[in-house]
Amino acid sequence: MRVPPFRPAAQPLGLIARSVPMQDLDVIVIGGGAAGIGAARTLADAGKDVLLVEADTRLGGRARTEHVDGMALDLGAGWLHSAEHNPWVEIAALHGFALDQTLPRWREQWRGLGFSVAEQREAGQAFASFEARLRTDPPPGDRAGAALTPGSPWNVWIDTISGFVNGTDTAKLSIADYLAYENAATETDWRVPAGYGALVAAQANGLRTALATPVTSIDRSGTRLRVETSRGTLDAGQVIVTASTDVLAQGSIAIAGHDALFHAAAALPLGVADKLFLGIDHGEDDLDANAHLLGDPRNAITGTYTLRPFGRPVIEVMFGGEGAREMTERGLQGAADFAIEELCALLGGQWRRRLRLLAGSAWSRETHIRGSYSHALPGRAAARQILSTPVDPRIRFAGEACSATEFSTVHGAYKTGVAAARGLLG
Repeated sequence: MRVPPFRPAAQPLGLIARSVPMQDLDVIVIGGGAAGIGAARTLADAGKDVLLVEADTRLGGRARTEHVDGMALDLGAGWLHSAEHNPWVEIAALHGFALDQTLPRWREQWRGLGFSVAEQREAGQAFASFEARLRTDPPPGDRAGAALTPGSPWNVWIDTISGFVNGTDTAKLSIADYLAYENAATETDWRVPAGYGALVAAQANGLRTALATPVTSIDRSGTRLRVETSRGTLDAGQVIVTASTDVLAQGSIAIAGHDALFHAAAALPLGVADKLFLGIDHGEDDLDANAHLLGDPRNAITGTYTLRPFGRPVIEVMFGGEGAREMTERGLQGAADFAIEELCALLGGQWRRRLRLLAGSAWSRETHIRGSYSHALPGRAAARQILSTPVDPRIRFAGEACSATEFSTVHGAYKTGVAAARGLLG
């Protein structure tokens, strides 16, 4: 059994050296995820001397593709959400990446296993009522969980769904923030057979990069900005910061005069959503391609399962919110054991011998990210605007948390990076 570590051993494109010499750059972009790549690409295309600085040994951020058993597995972002206005659709065509337009079947429970059609209908009605209250009669305090019907048998299920979608339960979720996303999103979600993470990294082809280079501070006291890194000092006229909100809130990058911004980041914490991939050694024809199962609709500690995505001999598992935190504590093999037991409860005990762990993620333990995607705490939806508003005209912030309506997505992150770069270009 081959189980890759969370960090890939290979060192992809970029410059990794013992030190980064002082350089006079036009712009330094901090963070090599979708936002950073979008910013650096926009600046480079405009003729700017730009350096993309990434703390990790790879590019892509929370979009990460691993190749295991000849399959491209996305351990982070996997869906091109809202494809009608997702720039990665055009970027995929530019780089020759095919798109699979098969829509997800998240609302279905394959063959009604463990979750009957009648129960699915009841749960769906409970969720519709919950969302209707958020829209038409929101409770005071902007706390989504306050709109749950007391005593409803489906409250746990609603919180479980929130864990998958938002990375947290409804008690920690701003109503205004939740609705801002829902009102802007469509239900057209596509996938990249060659890997969404691979596509994101491909958009950085040709960019000047420095990997394994954590930034510790930005000194804005002079005419030019001095960026301190673990391997030396860099000098630039302008900087774009795309670090995650949890990294910013912890003060990992010191920037004088930006306290309000760091407080805003703390109001936009990262939820947790992690993936596992289980290889199917035999019997895959017993499962429909792209079918979906929820492990246990009555338990927050459960997984959601996509059976044979792209028709491959694999089951893609996702844990969110409370379930993801529990699986992080169990470790990858412990999480895989849990998932296999849930699947055996639904599919039959014979599957215990057919399934094996291929790969998995634990985003909250990724030092330079510390989580999956942002959500606004109750009453703090306006923090997204604060985070994206410059304090120093030479410094811009970008990333999925800076998007007012497309946060938690790769395309939202990319758009904010492009916008930040254009803001500096004037």
